[in-house]
Amino acid sequence: MNKLTIGELELHGKRIFLRADLNAPLDGGKVSDDTRLTAVVPTVRLALERGAGIILASHLGRPSGKRDAKYSLAPVAERMAALLGQPVPLAPDCIGPETSTLAKGVGPGQVLLLENLRFHPEEEKNDDGFARELATLADCYVNDAFAAAHRAHASIAAITRHLQPAAAGLLMKSELDALGRILEAPKRPLIAILGGAKVSDKVALVEHLLERVNALLIGGGMAFTFLHALGHGIGRSLLERDRVDTARRVLEDARRRSVQVVLPVDAVVASGLDAPSGHAVGIRQIPEDQMGLDIGPRTVERFADVVKTAGTVVWNGPMGVFEKAPFAAGTLGVARAVAAGAGFSVIGGGDTVAAVNQAGVADRIGYISTAGGAFLEFLEGRTLPGVEALTEAAR
Repeated sequence: MNKLTIGELELHGKRIFLRADLNAPLDGGKVSDDTRLTAVVPTVRLALERGAGIILASHLGRPSGKRDAKYSLAPVAERMAALLGQPVPLAPDCIGPETSTLAKGVGPGQVLLLENLRFHPEEEKNDDGFARELATLADCYVNDAFAAAHRAHASIAAITRHLQPAAAGLLMKSELDALGRILEAPKRPLIAILGGAKVSDKVALVEHLLERVNALLIGGGMAFTFLHALGHGIGRSLLERDRVDTARRVLEDARRRSVQVVLPVDAVVASGLDAPSGHAVGIRQIPEDQMGLDIGPRTVERFADVVKTAGTVVWNGPMGVFEKAPFAAGTLGVARAVAAGAGFSVIGGGDTVAAVNQAGVADRIGYISTAGGAFLEFLEGRTLPGVEALTEAAR
C-alpha cells in the first residue's frame, strides 16, 4: 500500500492527532492486558523524539454514544504514563472548549489523551461536523489503529477531510507491509490455515484466498460442515446446514484451481463442552452421540507436514475449543508447527494470538497482527476505510 507514513512527516513543533487502538481490557479500574498500548508506544516515542506534541485518541468498549464512567480512558492514561515514563493527562472530553484549550497547550515532547471518542454518537456515525471539531486540535493526522481501520468512524475516516497530511503510524505500516506481503508477493508455497467455529464467518475469506494460496488447511468447528459436505458422519459436531452447499462449492473451486485442501483425518470427541476429557477417533468413527471439539493428533501431524513446505503461512482461527484444556492440544500443536516452519508466518485474531502465546512460541512467529476484524477484511480483499483515507505517498 503506497501510503504516507509518519517517518516522512516534518514533526518538529507540530501537534499530531494520533488515532490509536487503546481498547484494552480493564479489571478493577486497571488495565489488565496492555498489549495494544505497548503496540503504539514506538510511534509515540518517534513523534516525541522528533519534537512533536501528541493528541492521543481512542475508543474503549461500547458505551452506546453516551458518557459512562466504566468506559473512561483514565486507567489507560495511567498505564500509558507508566509505559512512556512521563505524564499523560486525560482531557475531560474529546471535543469542547476545555479540551481545545488543553490541546493548544500541548508542546513538543508532551502527550494529551482525549476521553473516549465513543462517548459521542457522532464518532460511529462518521459525522463530518464532529470530525471537523476533532481536526481543530492538531496540525496533522497519524493513524496507528489498524485494528479499527475497517470502521468508517469520524476519527478514522471523516477527520482526514479536514486534517492533512494523514499518515500511517509505525504499527499501521507494519500491518500493511506484513499483510501486503501475503497478498501481493508471497514466497511460495503460500499456505493458509483457517479455524474457528463457523463457515459463515469465513466464506468471503476462503473464496478470496483460493485465488492466491497453494494449500488451505481447515480445522475448528467449521471443518465439520466441510466433512459433512463430503458425506462423513459427524455425530453431534457443529454443523451449519445452510452452508453445506457453500462448502461443496469451495471444495470444487479448490479442485479446479489445483489448490490442496487439507481437512481433519481425526478428531478429539466428547459428550459436550464441559466433559472432563476427550478421546481421539478417526474422522469416520465419530459416535453419533459425541461431538468433535478439537483436531486429533494425526491431523496435527498432517498439518505440520504441509506447513514445513511453506514459504509463507497465514493463520486465523483456533483448531478446537482450545480455551478448555482437554481440547487445546490441536491448536497448540499447530501453533508450534507454524513457529517451527522456515517460512514467513503471519497470524491474526484474538484467539489465535492467545493460542500462540499459550504455546510459548510468539517470539518465533514472523508477524502477529493486533487486529481481528480488520485482519480478516484485509485478507478478504476489502477496502478498509482507515487505510483508504490515508494520504498517498509520493512515488
